[in-house]
Amino acid sequence: MSSDNHLIIGFVPLLDCATLIAAVEEGFMAQEGLAVSLVRETSWANIRDRLMVGHFDAAHMLGPMTVAASLGIGHPTMPMIAPIALGLGGNAVTVSNSLWQDMFAHGARLGADPVIQGKALRQVIAQHKQARRPPLTFGMVYPFSCHNYELRYWLAASGIDPDRDVNLVVIPPPLLVDAIRDGQIDGFCAGEPWNTLAVEVGAGIICAITQAIWRLSPEKVLGCRADWAQRHPELLAKLIRAIYRAALWCEQPEHHAQLAALLALPRYIGAPTETLRRSLSNQLRYAIGTSLVHIPEFFVSARHAATFPWASHALWFYSQMVRWGQIAPSPEAQQLARATYRPDLYRQALLNTDVQPPMTDFKTERTTDHHFSLPGEDALSFAAEGFFDGKVFEPTAVDEYIRSFA
Repeated sequence: MSSDNHLIIGFVPLLDCATLIAAVEEGFMAQEGLAVSLVRETSWANIRDRLMVGHFDAAHMLGPMTVAASLGIGHPTMPMIAPIALGLGGNAVTVSNSLWQDMFAHGARLGADPVIQGKALRQVIAQHKQARRPPLTFGMVYPFSCHNYELRYWLAASGIDPDRDVNLVVIPPPLLVDAIRDGQIDGFCAGEPWNTLAVEVGAGIICAITQAIWRLSPEKVLGCRADWAQRHPELLAKLIRAIYRAALWCEQPEHHAQLAALLALPRYIGAPTETLRRSLSNQLRYAIGTSLVHIPEFFVSARHAATFPWASHALWFYSQMVRWGQIAPSPEAQQLARATYRPDLYRQALLNTDVQPPMTDFKTERTTDHHFSLPGEDALSFAAEGFFDGKVFEPTAVDEYIRSFA
């Protein structure tokens, strides 16, 4: 636990821990008078448990984890908050070489639209059923994760029942490459650099990026216990400011080589420097031996209010928890989910700076093909975003949204 201005923060080795690493290594925490110890963990369950029992003051967390903890799903109830986000996007679905060959035979192509890839996967699954073969197994990093919900969203929109047609299992991010290489799973959904590393060792092919499934989708947050935040409001405000400035630094292309070298250290991610630099620069290789592809906005650390904790994102997570039977719907649960994301604390921490955060807590998630601004907030620009199937999430009509799914 914290002592004066010394904080202990947990993280999992993924590309989007970059903001935390930079905040410490590049002096943004020190500028706020904070001394921070970063602790590397292998699994999200470890992060959850150590934060709950007070080993960590705050942590690099999956956005839905904070909601699930506050709702007491799958473990004891512990109110959590997410006062700042750590970026948007950065995930992908990788499949084994053998599954890709089967999908390719049914029309899948490198870099193709998720509709095409999903149709091919559905046909492969139908063949498996006809031949009475075991269902395909896909790994995801945690039951309450964007990866789980994005994977399920893509599968369901493609006519594949995630609970009946495939087998979904939880595997910590650093173990996914070994699992797919050893044939334990047929695919996985995870953040970078684990998709790229699977490709580079010849273990898999990136068949869909979540940027194509839900452009500028929410991802990790800084999470902390609500009672800790109440006891240490000034420390939390300093954390928010340091992370915000670090996110701006991380986004500058001239810093990517330096940042990649930091992330490559064994105490952080421990992946090859060049691999991490490419990921930071939004460059992916779908398969070994193919050319690099530049994917604009694949991972965003600061632009388009990427650090803003939209309460509407928390409500979308809640909608998926209800959709997939993780919790029964209720007005009380919906309100608890919404209260987990704290844009008020974000604004308060940045009040006397030159930052102009959004003044609304909610944003409708709809498919757009162009940059846009929110009503009354012309100073903020958002990139094209939305779901690949064209559905609209209106945060003022969550129940109707849930009922819109079969």
